[in-house]
Amino acid sequence: MASPTKLDMAGHGDEVTRNKKVVLRRYVTGYPTAEDMEVVVTSDVRLRVPEGSAAAVVVKNLYLSCDPWMRGRMTKHDDGDAVPAEDFVLGEALVNFTVGEVVDSTHPEFDAGDLVWGMSAWEEYTLITQTEGLFKINHPELPLSHYTGVLGLAGLTAYAGLFEVGKPKQGETVFVSAASGAVGQVVGQLAKIAGCYVVGSAGSDEKVSLLKSKMGFDDAFNYKSEGDNLGAALGRRLPDGIDVYFDNVGGATLDAALLRMRPGGRVVACGMISQYNLSEHQGVRNLWCIIPKRVRVEGFSCMDYHHLYPRFEEEMAAYINAGKVTVVEDVVRGIEKAPEALVGLFSGRNVGKLLVALA
Repeated sequence: MASPTKLDMAGHGDEVTRNKKVVLRRYVTGYPTAEDMEVVVTSDVRLRVPEGSAAAVVVKNLYLSCDPWMRGRMTKHDDGDAVPAEDFVLGEALVNFTVGEVVDSTHPEFDAGDLVWGMSAWEEYTLITQTEGLFKINHPELPLSHYTGVLGLAGLTAYAGLFEVGKPKQGETVFVSAASGAVGQVVGQLAKIAGCYVVGSAGSDEKVSLLKSKMGFDDAFNYKSEGDNLGAALGRRLPDGIDVYFDNVGGATLDAALLRMRPGGRVVACGMISQYNLSEHQGVRNLWCIIPKRVRVEGFSCMDYHHLYPRFEEEMAAYINAGKVTVVEDVVRGIEKAPEALVGLFSGRNVGKLLVALA
């Protein structure tokens, strides 16, 4: 995984600039607020790779990706806690995927001017010293913002989770929660291309309409309108049950879907956004039914499927160019608005992939 490093203060004769960054002011419990973060400005930042740093790049970030997984790193965990990534460091830039342009490089595979996406920092300029998760952009004819989502980590997550874990077959039924989000919208459209019957859930009537009118879902529903009747909502739309459930939310939706799974069904555990801001996580009551129905429930990490990226990028670019995949993005402009944008992700304010445009 690419690793961002603090940029050095400039010495005499270096090209320098200021650098705006979003930092974590305090660790978060419960729902995050914009005040948990702040935008700070540093001056006299060097735009060259420091002497002695081999295989490193300085990147000018153009787009910042807003993703639910960032929430887990905003909480201080005790030593020994099982967490997917290290906590953010107070006073330092938040870390996540970005799209950018290489400004300077000592890496043999990257040149100044290359367009790239990968793990960087929420700031205008980032020094990246570990470049294993940094990818060149091979389709600059498409909007670069797509590499924060459909052509980036969200798209690869959808692709690997659906086909490598869910393994849908033509004619099967697929249910996707958080279906209008960055991952969900891609999962549903790929499942349709694979010949499946696809139903999605989302958090507003606007998003439901979008799923059916623009993204080709066979059916969709507003889970907030269903209250405690999620099982009945699934039963009406999938009366013969679910072969593949792509779970982005966990909680009550997962519980309801487990009861509707068909024998031999697969649950792809991708995310559990309904649980991220709870001090005590909700339990799963219907896990018992995976035994008689022989249902497989499997979690996965997209990082295990980076080797698929070249194939995925070409396939997805072809789908977009052919009009088989529609991309919906929610773009916020300016790094100053990044904290509020990230917070809005957890209340469902965004429609489509949420990102921040810096340039």
